[in-house]
Amino acid sequence: MYYNDRKKELDTLINITQWANKERLTPATGGNFSIRYDDQACLVTASGVDKGSLDTSHFIKVDWQQSVLAGEGSPSAETGIHTCLYELDTHIVSVCHTHSLSATVLSRLTTDDWLYINGWEMQKTQSGIKSHESRLSLAVFDNDQNITCLADEIKARWAIQPLQHGILIRGHGLYSWSYAMDKAQMNLEGLIFLLYCELAKQQLEQR
Repeated sequence: MYYNDRKKELDTLINITQWANKERLTPATGGNFSIRYDDQACLVTASGVDKGSLDTSHFIKVDWQQSVLAGEGSPSAETGIHTCLYELDTHIVSVCHTHSLSATVLSRLTTDDWLYINGWEMQKTQSGIKSHESRLSLAVFDNDQNITCLADEIKARWAIQPLQHGILIRGHGLYSWSYAMDKAQMNLEGLIFLLYCELAKQQLEQR
């Protein structure tokens, strides 16, 4: 099968999707996940599939133009964000899109184009960050049902300053990415924990 060449990576990603589902990060079949297949394609979750019951057959091979190359069903409606990220950074090996409460709420509370996080030890779960004294920057975008337009906005922001670690979509959720499959869950889990910390901090400051 087309996915056999990446079965090890897919097995790792499926474990992540099962963990995410148990943690209620993918409610109502929400969220989508992918791995890079090669320089021209990725494997992305099919639309409408419960993320707690995925197997390798639920991943569809698509190219950067989102044309289906192999697999059954329809790729996620948000596939264009995944392909956009893989094109922008050739070192990205996986992309995870989740709907945690913290990411969804905090994305709406953040009025700036960036959410800056610093002072938390858990920042070291992210690639390239060695200390809580470093500043972690997450780009924030307005939600848009037109994924092509949203991908174009990501590309435009990236051209000014390459984005790192993940992005927030207002009222929608978090996209995180990883440069090594064995770090993908740590990167995602670390970011979600940091967003919980930031949301709790803002709530306490407003009392």
